[in-house]
Amino acid sequence: MARVAVVGAGAWGTAIAIHAARRGHTVRLWAREKEVLESVAATRINEPFLPGFALVPEISVTGDKREAVAEADLVVLVPPSKFLRDVAGSLAGAIRKDAVVGVASKGIEESSLSLLGTVMREVLPEVGPERLAFLSGPTFAKEVAQGLPCDIVAGSKDMIASKPVQELLHSPFFRVYASADPIGVEVGGALKNVLAIAAGATDALDLGLNARAAIITRGLAEITRFGVALGADPLTFLGLAGIGDLVLTCTGALSRNRTLGVEVAKGANPAEYVANHRTVAEGYWTAQAAYELAQKLGIDAPIIEQVYHVLHKERPLMEALKNLMNREFKDELQGIRTVPPRSG
Repeated sequence: MARVAVVGAGAWGTAIAIHAARRGHTVRLWAREKEVLESVAATRINEPFLPGFALVPEISVTGDKREAVAEADLVVLVPPSKFLRDVAGSLAGAIRKDAVVGVASKGIEESSLSLLGTVMREVLPEVGPERLAFLSGPTFAKEVAQGLPCDIVAGSKDMIASKPVQELLHSPFFRVYASADPIGVEVGGALKNVLAIAAGATDALDLGLNARAAIITRGLAEITRFGVALGADPLTFLGLAGIGDLVLTCTGALSRNRTLGVEVAKGANPAEYVANHRTVAEGYWTAQAAYELAQKLGIDAPIIEQVYHVLHKERPLMEALKNLMNREFKDELQGIRTVPPRSG
């Protein structure tokens, strides 16, 4: 069995640690929050982020991230995306030269509008593409901790780093698929959170199942346009990191981003809601970064644009809906098509 380090003790990081220990690995989990360290020390439960799940003895929890990764065969980074640069950068020189690094954070860096792969290349250049994988797919932390069946995808250059991730994390109830498209895996994982906010608002406004289906389908088109513009394989978005994660996040009651959309539709102030909740709804921050990146690259992303204006510019929801429904005629595959349409 192997040594696994999980850097970030939120709900998802804790669930990954529980799964890795269930696979028989020795796990070190780094927690930034004093409350988490105290909770685990007293009860072996991460009460602030994943209550109800005791950590087995094979999982040790530490407040020293460099100590956590020092001997690991696999390092999984799971901080909120806005903190990835600082957290990963602080590990320079501490990760073993033969260790594989998996990034399970999802988002776009707000300050640079960079995908997280670019951030990793800048702050941990010693971890080359042959050692770096990105993890995504339709997974709620609570269900992973329960041991319920799920599928994820590990995307890396030429699938080189994906293979050891499969070997270390795959199990009969936690299937790990390999992908050679890390950019596509990143894009899908980041943008689905923004679209889940729109889906939650749609449900809370009782706009119907047709409207929810339209948000998911046209949201997938926006994800694919982003992916194509950034060099991803459009077929990736037919898989776990695309439609799989999008459907789960837009429809599942455990989705923090969908819940944010529901609460905004009920009248909550988005900034106040995010500030008052410990768990992170990544879509709030990603909406702004994705909107600005779309403007920079000339990507047509009308749903993401309206979510940004509702969350950050106080646009009324019904005005956002009218803006979406009153747009000009469109080709369904505009910005997505990679081969010309067949005639006749």
